[in-house]
Amino acid sequence: MSRRTVLSIALILLFAAAALKVVRHLRNRALHRPYTLTGAVLADYVSFEPIDAHTHVFQTSPQLTEMLQRLHVHVLDIIYVDDTDPALKSLEVQHAAALAFVQASAGQAQFCTTFDPFDFEKQKFSTEAIARLNADFERGGVAVKIWKNIGMELVNKSGRYVMPDDPGFEPIIRDVTAHNKTLILHAADPDEAWLPARPGSAPDYYTNHPQWTMTKKAGAPAKKAILQARDQLLSSHPALRVVGAHLGSMETHIDELADRLDRYPNFAVDTSARVRRFVLQPRENVREFILKYQDRILYGTDLHLYAGATNPSAVAQAWERQYALDWRYFSTADRFVYQGVEVQGLDLPRPVLKKLYHDNAVRWIPGILGPETHEP
Repeated sequence: MSRRTVLSIALILLFAAAALKVVRHLRNRALHRPYTLTGAVLADYVSFEPIDAHTHVFQTSPQLTEMLQRLHVHVLDIIYVDDTDPALKSLEVQHAAALAFVQASAGQAQFCTTFDPFDFEKQKFSTEAIARLNADFERGGVAVKIWKNIGMELVNKSGRYVMPDDPGFEPIIRDVTAHNKTLILHAADPDEAWLPARPGSAPDYYTNHPQWTMTKKAGAPAKKAILQARDQLLSSHPALRVVGAHLGSMETHIDELADRLDRYPNFAVDTSARVRRFVLQPRENVREFILKYQDRILYGTDLHLYAGATNPSAVAQAWERQYALDWRYFSTADRFVYQGVEVQGLDLPRPVLKKLYHDNAVRWIPGILGPETHEP
């Protein structure tokens, strides 16, 4: 081979490597291209009058309210009692803060109330809980939350874990049903709570919240047992509307979730904090699931603004970025990076987007847009 030929091949390889580098750079830029709710994208987004059916706001914030108004986003503000978190121990403090936010939201927020489960074995537990819930219904409360500490933390005097279908909750469930309110039910957690810790599982959540690692709790129920208790609640109360928070804690088992949706017509789920699990699964499987159960899935985020936040403007900006990211995933066929994962958007049909972002919340949580709300 002549020297000229060798030089030509070397130059070709050099140019090819440079071209490949440019292609990779352009592709990486495209994957990370900023996507914002502005211009035509914003006009399309607000036309759906989107509803975030799962948030936690315990601080009044003009910045957050302004952002919600600009994006036409309506939110459900959910309170819950977490005795492992100093900021969430007091039902009274949360209750007052949430009501203040709703009142200041100019119609952008409605309120989901709850009861203190740690009063479970007090003599007048159900009577007092019902009185409180009914007072909140009079204030405009549209739903009631049962959180994961029922099933994963609360134990009775005999040391047994209290489950969502415990007879002690029966009077409360009947009252919620009689008032035509919706039960927002967070039963169990992702599978990682019952598995040995491993790199990459539920990014640092159980490292930062070891109290929810069930492998360390003597006598703790299996996840299956908690979900079976939830299923029993659904079966025993067919007139009760139940929205399973976080895809019903079945986010990586959508075939099993599909079975529950088929079995219980009074059961729907929200997407709160679980779109990140959707993007890890085959695109066509997720898309097919949403298309099939398009009447049973509510858009939600689990975004929060807790009391004492020092930079509410930054919080509002973070919310807006999350709304833009989710909208891109559900509404476009773009290839992009979703929280570190390369994905292709689902490109859902507009009628399905309308159900996901608006109609299903109105149907499954009557009053979520205010007392004049009617089913579409």
